[in-house]
Amino acid sequence: MLDRTQLDSSVNSEDASASLALDNAVVESEPAQRWQGPLRWLSRAGQFLFTLSFSSLTRRIVSLNIAGLLALVASVLYLSQFRAGLIDARAQSLLVQAEIIAGAIAASATVQTNTITIDPDRLLDLKPGESYGAPDESSGLDFPINPERVAPVLRTLISPTKTRARIYDPGGGLLLDSRNLENVLRFDLPPPSSEKPNIAERALIAIRTWLNRGDLALYRELGPENGNGYEEVANALKGQKRSMVRVNSRGEVIVSVAVPVLRSRAIHGALMLSTQGDDIDQMVTAERLAILKVGGVASAVMIVLSLLLASTIAGPVRRLADSAERVRRRIKTRVEIPDFTRRRDEIGHLSRALRDMTDALYNRIEAIEMFAADVAHELKNPLTSLRSAVETLPLARNETSRSRLLAVIEHDVKRLDRLISDISDASRLDAELQRQDMAPVDLRRLLTTLVSVANETRLGHDVAVEARFEGRGPADTFSVPGHDSRLGQVISNLLSNAKSFSNAGGKVRIICRRVRSDIEIVVDDNGPGIRPDALERVFERFYTDRPHQGFGQNSGLGLSISKQIMEAHGGRIWAENRAGPAGPDGEPTIAGARFVVRLPAP
Repeated sequence: MLDRTQLDSSVNSEDASASLALDNAVVESEPAQRWQGPLRWLSRAGQFLFTLSFSSLTRRIVSLNIAGLLALVASVLYLSQFRAGLIDARAQSLLVQAEIIAGAIAASATVQTNTITIDPDRLLDLKPGESYGAPDESSGLDFPINPERVAPVLRTLISPTKTRARIYDPGGGLLLDSRNLENVLRFDLPPPSSEKPNIAERALIAIRTWLNRGDLALYRELGPENGNGYEEVANALKGQKRSMVRVNSRGEVIVSVAVPVLRSRAIHGALMLSTQGDDIDQMVTAERLAILKVGGVASAVMIVLSLLLASTIAGPVRRLADSAERVRRRIKTRVEIPDFTRRRDEIGHLSRALRDMTDALYNRIEAIEMFAADVAHELKNPLTSLRSAVETLPLARNETSRSRLLAVIEHDVKRLDRLISDISDASRLDAELQRQDMAPVDLRRLLTTLVSVANETRLGHDVAVEARFEGRGPADTFSVPGHDSRLGQVISNLLSNAKSFSNAGGKVRIICRRVRSDIEIVVDDNGPGIRPDALERVFERFYTDRPHQGFGQNSGLGLSISKQIMEAHGGRIWAENRAGPAGPDGEPTIAGARFVVRLPAP
């Protein structure tokens, strides 16, 4: 009966050991020297990147992208569930392996009997920890673990698994240790060395201990007589299987399990299986190296993409900045801003804004130069006339000549005063329009006030002014955003111009009406009209066409200033002639001049 059981257990144990040899095969990890290659490569790559002369925007893009990727890799390395799952799987595998080996050990134990009578029913009813007979009996049934018979079985089952096996007797004394068996374990162990680890090794051990320790207990090698010092062995000697996870002094994870050696429900010892110091760490290190490789490839891709992104941002911005710097230094030479307006992003918007700003700047510079040239020309004429009159005055022979020269001098002085006043007004017009904020302007009230003032001050002209409003109703204010004083200046210039060209007893008409989304103001007079070739020129600076009023009576800046004010308000102003009845040749006559002002309404 016992021999057959032993035979069956041996056969089963051999089959189980074969399957365990396949299930518990550990993948050989790369040597520790493989760490040095990636670390050296990363160090050189970092030095290369930070020594390149990138712009700050490029460094910022690359650094932020790499920082996010490194944070992801670090979190994967630290929070990876692979290590915890590997430890659990290893512990379960060791428990199954230990139970099989414990069964094989129990089957190979020697049976010793004395002369007592064996009751099979009582033998089957034994509980774990009980023996046949009283504790003080010197005779009875015993199943001692024979190291000589157990050693071959242990060698056969342990050698393929790279685990350490220890067998303890019921008192906690060490019976067998697989490390002391010949030809049991055939894997490379670190060579013994009495030298202390260097700084790099100590740093690596400290980092590994910090990563692996957590709340794990520290593994210590106990003496052969102190098996109960291992918590799992103590539990196994009480009939309970137990697994433990610890960390040794080098920061390596040690997984150990202990199961009781049972035969006929009696505990005859404990079997303890434990992993080697670098068993689990090699697999974890291999996974971390794989993650680092993936992270390295991702970092390289991220750097290339960041550089490409930076080249599409920092490069155009640098070119735009250089062009703006050249514009600042070379005012007299027109500098072309790079055209990136085809890009549908912020760079394209910036390029368009800089080009528009530069064009406006150059146009402003050209306008100032032209204005200065026109001012110099217009001031030179009265000054030349004034100089001639002053030089001729001492040579006058009679009072009539002297009076005529004094009249010329007075005329030129008035002309200079008028020119200087209009030039001053025109020069500070842009600055005033830029400094002041636009506000709603009530055109009905503004026009009514200007018409009343024009009718009360005829200025030597018997010309009446009337206004008509064509809006949504009597309460329509014809409100537009703008500067009331400058809009009033435009209407005043147009009224003065219309009154000066109107015949005595004539009438100037103002019509204010809505035209779609704009408000239109029309000023009509009954004068001779404007020559067709001068309809555009009347808005030029210092242009005058008043042959019937004499030379020098006007500065020629009124309509130019009015056009400038209208453009600042986003509006338009133009001149045209009113058609009258047909003449003798059948062509319509000119009934007078018409100035049209159109302003955008909200």
